[in-house]
Amino acid sequence: MKLVVQIPCLNEEETLPSVLEGIPTEIPGIDEIVILVVDDGCSDGTVEVARAHEVTEFVHHTRNQGLGRSFHDGVVRALEMGADIVVNTDGDNQYPQDRITDLVQPILRGEADIVIADRQVHLVEHFSQLKKQLQRVGSAVVNRAAGTRLPDAASGFRAYSRESLILLNTVTRFSYCMETIIQAGNKNLKIASIPVVTNAKTRESRLFRSTPEHVAKSAAAIIRSFIMYKPYVIFAWLTAVFGVLGLVPFVRYAVLWLGDREDGHLQSLLLGSLLMIVAVLCIMLGVISDLIRTNRVLIEDNLEHTKRLRFGSSPEERLAMQGLAPLTYERLESGRR
Repeated sequence: MKLVVQIPCLNEEETLPSVLEGIPTEIPGIDEIVILVVDDGCSDGTVEVARAHEVTEFVHHTRNQGLGRSFHDGVVRALEMGADIVVNTDGDNQYPQDRITDLVQPILRGEADIVIADRQVHLVEHFSQLKKQLQRVGSAVVNRAAGTRLPDAASGFRAYSRESLILLNTVTRFSYCMETIIQAGNKNLKIASIPVVTNAKTRESRLFRSTPEHVAKSAAAIIRSFIMYKPYVIFAWLTAVFGVLGLVPFVRYAVLWLGDREDGHLQSLLLGSLLMIVAVLCIMLGVISDLIRTNRVLIEDNLEHTKRLRFGSSPEERLAMQGLAPLTYERLESGRR
C-alpha cells in the first residue's frame, strides 16, 4: 500500500521544514510513504528546502496556476507514481501533520473513499466571527448540493483513495475543496470526517485578498458545481420565482381592467410579459442544461475508462496495463495481415 503526501506550495520556504518534519515516516497498513511537492511558481527557496529534506518528487509550474490546478497536477503525478492513497496538506503548516496517520485509517479499513479533517472552526482563534459564520454557511450549502453532512467542507487537509481520484475531475483554478465534495456526493462516494486542532496561523491566506473576494469565488465554484450536477433544481426555482413575480402584474392588470380604470393597464401588462418571458427562458435553459449534464456524464464515463487504462485501479491492474499497448498493436498488425 503506497501513500503519497501531496503539498501544494507557493513560496513556503519558511514553513515547509516544519511540515516535512511533521509527516509520519511509518504508518500501520502503509508500506511506502512518498512526499510530493507541487511547486506552483515559487520564487523563493521552497524547492531547495524540500530537496534539503530529501524530497525527490516534484511537480513544477513555471508560473502560478492556482490551488485547483496544483491539486489536479499533483493528483495526476501521484497516480502515475502508483499511489493507493493520496493525502493533501498545505505548505503553511496550518494542519497537524501527525494526524495523517488517523486520516488514512478509514480508507485502509474500507469505511470511506475520502476522509476530510474537521478543523472545528469554532475553536480556531485567528478566525473572526464573520469568517466562522461564513464557513458554516458554506459547509451547509455544499452539504445541500452534495447530499452530505460534513462539518467543515472547506478544509484542505484530506485523504483520497485511488478509486475516488479516478472518479473525480477538477475544473476550477481557485480551489478544489468544495467542488470535489459536490462531485463525490453525486457519485455516491463514501466521505468521512475526523476532528483535528489546527496549528497557529503563520501567514495571511494567498487564495484571496479579502473576505468578499473569497465569498464571491467560493459562491461561484459552488453554483457552477450545483448547475453541473443538479441544473433542474436551479432552473426550476428560477422558473417558479419569475413565474410568480410575472403573475402579480397580470393580476393587477386584470383588477384594473375589470374596474374600468383607464390608467396603469399597459405598464402591468408589459412588466408581467417580461417576467413570464424570463420564466420561459429559465425552462429552456433548464432543459438545455440537463441535456449538457447528460452529455457530461457520458464524457466522464469515457474519462474514467481512460484513467483506468492509464493508471489502473489496483497493483494487479497496473501490472496488467504495462502489456496492454503492445498487445493492442499486435492485434492491429494481425488484422492488417
